[in-house]
Amino acid sequence: MKDATLNETLLPWSKHYDSEVSITLSYPEVTLDELFRRSVSNHSEAIALVFFGQEIRYNQLERYVNSLATALKEIGIEQGDRVALLLPNCPQYVMSYYAILSIGAVVVPVNPLNTEPELLHIVRDGQVRAAICLDLLAGRLENVREICYSAGEHRLLEQTFYTALNEFMPFPIKALYRLSRKISVEAKIRLPHCKWLKDLLRKDPLPHTAPNIDLHCDDALLIYTGGTTGKPKGVRLSHSALVANAFQGVAWVQMGKKDRLLAVLPIFHGFGMSVCMNAPLICGASCVLIPRFNVDDILKGIHRYHPTLFAGVPTMYIGLINHPHLGKYNLSSLRGCFVGAAPLAPEIKRQFEELTASRLMEGYGLTEAVTALCANPYRGINKTGSIGIPFSDVVMRIRDIETGEIDLLPLEVGELVLSGPEVMLGYYNRPEETASTIRDGWLYTGDLGYMDNDGYFFIVDRKKDMIITGGFNVYPREVEDVLYQHPAVKEASVIGLPDDYKGERVKAFITLREGATVTETEIINYCKQHLIPYKAPQQVEIRSELPMTAIGKILKRALREEDTGVSATTPSIDSRNVSEQTNSKSFKA
Repeated sequence: MKDATLNETLLPWSKHYDSEVSITLSYPEVTLDELFRRSVSNHSEAIALVFFGQEIRYNQLERYVNSLATALKEIGIEQGDRVALLLPNCPQYVMSYYAILSIGAVVVPVNPLNTEPELLHIVRDGQVRAAICLDLLAGRLENVREICYSAGEHRLLEQTFYTALNEFMPFPIKALYRLSRKISVEAKIRLPHCKWLKDLLRKDPLPHTAPNIDLHCDDALLIYTGGTTGKPKGVRLSHSALVANAFQGVAWVQMGKKDRLLAVLPIFHGFGMSVCMNAPLICGASCVLIPRFNVDDILKGIHRYHPTLFAGVPTMYIGLINHPHLGKYNLSSLRGCFVGAAPLAPEIKRQFEELTASRLMEGYGLTEAVTALCANPYRGINKTGSIGIPFSDVVMRIRDIETGEIDLLPLEVGELVLSGPEVMLGYYNRPEETASTIRDGWLYTGDLGYMDNDGYFFIVDRKKDMIITGGFNVYPREVEDVLYQHPAVKEASVIGLPDDYKGERVKAFITLREGATVTETEIINYCKQHLIPYKAPQQVEIRSELPMTAIGKILKRALREEDTGVSATTPSIDSRNVSEQTNSKSFKA
């Protein structure tokens, strides 16, 4: 009884945990790769991956992992070497990811859409020795490789291997893809001289020998996220951090061998990696891999493959509920859906839960702690607009903005700080930025929020996204929530722009639902009916589309740059690279 009282005092959210979820979990002292191998042992003949209808069983997947691990060691990849993956969601990504971890090398997940200068920065900053890449990107990656070689950096990108997306597709989709794919002239010139991943996957596997790894101190992952200089920073994640976060995700929704998760979130991103790949594969569940988000493909995938779980970002749910032929698809297999990476408008949540019988769990996370850190309970109280309660072993506090040292009372707005077993080791080669982000064991997120009297957390906004107009604070999310309630609005994003008189003015960018019409004045007047006047947008811009990141987050930084013409590297602008950062509303599931 004494322990229960103590928990409710220090961890007021603990009383709201589902009965199946423990306040603290027991994490095995093994690597993520070893957990995957245990899953293979327990579910050998079960389906691990589904890709365009092609099924790969756990024992088949393990053989590919072992073959690739053997081949990588033979070509000289050693423990601690960095290997980049430039692939969308496909079986080759999963095989490569676990093979790299199994030999003690470090996975460097890279967005395949990155430009040549962005790739060059990651390769040089992360000292990337090898890369496994989609064939369509051969021109770009080989250019980077030659730049490094010409500069005398001969160990960078010593080995590059390519793979085609259709190599694990069934016939006739395999043939149709070959006919329809669009490959650049530069890539066509490069590819005949390149090495292929499929040759490594044919290697006769040697018995697996576990490397000698410090689970808590050695890097398993170096994943790049935005920085205050405009250059991405490498986030160092340990083996134990990956294990802990995957375990927490499994526990939260009681994921098991009967579950199937539809994975459209990029698994090169922390949210997709941990929630959509690692969690299912350590508990015997299966993943339906979809390379990119397309509303038709998602609806068809749910209808055909009957997934029980889904994870997405708000724009995905907006697209689904607005699909003109939604009624044609059976979505009844879904039991639980995570939503993250950006704030979710309450109206979107309400509509989705009405259209499906599933439970939509809004949550939160950030790359600096793998991804998912808290969510609304699967069975318990689900508070609309809240990011929920911390996962097992995660502790959250709200601290004052000025010093970051004072714990605030419930309902007081401050900066969200947290601690837990998945917090990063630090930013690679950036000790000062690491020290400013992790203080006395607490990770300072840069997000503003509050905790209510029940221990549920609410995100108000990013510290740097907050708008100060005429001396008043305006949180963009509050305005966006109102915009989403307008029947004509499909997507909305609100930013602050410089204003000589007020300091900043509120501007809204929106897209419209199919067939809807509305004027800018009507939108402004609507907001004034639902908000204090200073919070209502002074400007509204109606667009056909909004700039998005690879996982479907609306890019506020790009909107600022387009509107002001000021580069995000200018100190007065928030230059955090939200296209990569799972920041504040990162996992939001």
